[in-house]
Amino acid sequence: MLSFVMSWFAWLGLAVLITAVAAITGLKPKGTRHVAHTRLMGGARLALLAIVIILAYLAYRARSGG
Repeated sequence: MLSFVMSWFAWLGLAVLITAVAAITGLKPKGTRHVAHTRLMGGARLALLAIVIILAYLAYRARSGG
C-alpha cells in the first residue's frame, strides 16, 4: 500500500530541487551582491548540469535493471 506521508528522502529531494532552481535562475534576496552572470556561477551551473545528467543516467540504469 502506498503511503502518502513523505519520507525524509523525499523531503531531501524537494529541498535539492528548490535549491537547484534558485541556483540556476539566480534568485537572491534584496540587498545582496549580484552573482548571476559571473564566471563562478556559470561554472556552478555547468557542474550542476553534469551532476543532474549523471544522476538521471544512474536512475535510468537502475530502473531498467541493467
